[in-house]
Amino acid sequence: MTYDLVVIGSGPGGYVCAIRAAQLGLKTAIVEKDATYGGTCLNVGCIPSKALLHASHMFEETAHGLAPLGVIVEPPRLDLDAMMKHKADTVGANVNGVAFLFKKNKVDAFRGVGRLIGPGKVEVSGPDGAAQTIETKNIVIATGSAVAPLRDASGAEIPVDEKTILSSTGALALEKVPQKLVVIGAGVIGLELGSVWRRLGAEVTAIEYLDRVLPGFDLEIATRFQKILEKQGFSFKLSSKVTGVAREGDGVVVSYSSVDGATSDKIAADVVLIATGRIPYTQGLGLEEAGVALERGRVIIDDHFATNVPGIYAIGDVVRGPMLAHKAEDEGVAVAEILAGQAGHVNYNVIPGVVYTSPEVASVGITEEEAKARGLDVAIGKFPFSANGRARSMRETEGFVKFIADARTDRVLGVHILGAGAGELIAEAAVLMEFSGSAEDLARTCHAHPTMSEAMKEAALAVAKRAIHI
Repeated sequence: MTYDLVVIGSGPGGYVCAIRAAQLGLKTAIVEKDATYGGTCLNVGCIPSKALLHASHMFEETAHGLAPLGVIVEPPRLDLDAMMKHKADTVGANVNGVAFLFKKNKVDAFRGVGRLIGPGKVEVSGPDGAAQTIETKNIVIATGSAVAPLRDASGAEIPVDEKTILSSTGALALEKVPQKLVVIGAGVIGLELGSVWRRLGAEVTAIEYLDRVLPGFDLEIATRFQKILEKQGFSFKLSSKVTGVAREGDGVVVSYSSVDGATSDKIAADVVLIATGRIPYTQGLGLEEAGVALERGRVIIDDHFATNVPGIYAIGDVVRGPMLAHKAEDEGVAVAEILAGQAGHVNYNVIPGVVYTSPEVASVGITEEEAKARGLDVAIGKFPFSANGRARSMRETEGFVKFIADARTDRVLGVHILGAGAGELIAEAAVLMEFSGSAEDLARTCHAHPTMSEAMKEAALAVAKRAIHI
């Protein structure tokens, strides 16, 4: 049997691509190397981390957030096994849902490692070592990403055992709450998982090479966010690089120095989480042998997701752009539609990013720093949640909304939110930027929702110097 499309990888980009292609009438197959579908996101990434973030937030709210509202409860007790069961149940429901959708849409699924072995040919090596060859007209590489290794001062890779030296996978499966946790990297993954264990009682220290947290996010937002996390109990060692990680007794000792090498120190912990980023997963796929062009491990594609080899496409974490599940999903839909003769596309300017801590951080479009680097003449509008009525009623007054607009046209260039519900609020900005783009229009849109998004309206009006409260 010859397929119209074979997708390698069943993460968010891969499974969405396969299902959409099948819905459009393409004979489709998907190849997955792991025992369950869904890739990193559904199994050991986005979904289990959100399950623990929510559960740990509920634990902390019960302990500290209910009494001021007049709800008096006994001091909460942590049942970590039950919390982990909630995580496992959440993961199971999602991966089983993907399997159901494959069956419903008649997507043929192959278990095993996929590798290109020639034009239109994918070899699948199954768990039992047996190999079979699938023939297809088109191939989509959607194999996602892997944890970026960390190297010590000598250049040797620091081994991860998922017991005391953890990747994000191990940090989602600890059997007990550590007394002390060191997080290497103060980006999204490090701060989310650090937040989980801090809420449950761990003392958390984050070591970051840069002089700030949340690289890539708006600096003003990130700076305020760091102060909030410090109030919550986080400690930060910024402008610092890790020079070594050594097991000592039942724990671990992390050696670090200032980036300029002027100072050095050590910190002991029960466990250390390496959260220094992710790299495209492209090894062992036969890409080089097939002649597919790569750049620093990423697959090079054109504006239609095509590689330099006819019939081979790539999406998601293995290509340029942010490593976000919803970005991969959009690309999966787009390439499926292109292969079906339609006009699939992705607007990369309106893909939001969210940090699911408490408070949340959300962003869409460019930052103030990016705007200045481009030489743009911009207007900045801000509004604090402390001046928002609903935020006060919820005791969620930390943070603010920040708008960046073109000073001449009023077109919104970026929206950045630090505060409760930021992950939901950012959708209003993303939709507005997609279909219109002016701060005035967004202010009118938010006026129809006079709750937390009142802060969005006021920040938008502030761009035009029309805000009532500032």
